[in-house]
Amino acid sequence: MSFGDPNNPYGQPPQQPPAGPGYGYPQQPGAPQQGYGYPAAPPVAQPYGGGGYAPAQMPGITRAAQILLAVIAVSHVIIAAVYAVALADWDEVVAEAGLRGGTDAEEFADLGKGVIVFFIGLAAVFAILGLVLLLQYAKGGSSVRVCSIVYASFAIVSGIFALGMFGLGLLIWVVSILVIVFAAKRASSEWFRRPRY
Repeated sequence: MSFGDPNNPYGQPPQQPPAGPGYGYPQQPGAPQQGYGYPAAPPVAQPYGGGGYAPAQMPGITRAAQILLAVIAVSHVIIAAVYAVALADWDEVVAEAGLRGGTDAEEFADLGKGVIVFFIGLAAVFAILGLVLLLQYAKGGSSVRVCSIVYASFAIVSGIFALGMFGLGLLIWVVSILVIVFAAKRASSEWFRRPRY
């Protein structure tokens, strides 16, 4: 049976016009390129700009933020030590002030002792958080950068309580502001958004 046979019940298949550009057909000038019948994929935005830049080693400004973060953590260790010495001398200071004898005076002395213990714990927590962030700079993601900015912001507040400690509060203020500025820079952002293999 052939297609040319008039007795063929199926007849000759009808001729179909070409389907247009696709596989095997040349593309029209100015038409977007398509492959295997799928529409062209939209362009992918590069996370590091047009060139796809990803730093291979930590930028200097990010390293500076890491070092200054260590300064904040060490400062909080010093603050905890100063408060611990004050706690150890608390009973002697209270005895010299003559506050022993009345129940109100003893309650006031115990309240002062509790405040000092609270500040020791707060300074110790700040030191530990700073150390954890410091160790995450080499391998951490964007959350480390954000946490560094938040940590430095709270360190500015904690510097208020350390103003009377040999200028340590002022040092914490300056260093904390620098950490915020350095961690917010584009080079730091690119470092923390880099792909990790």
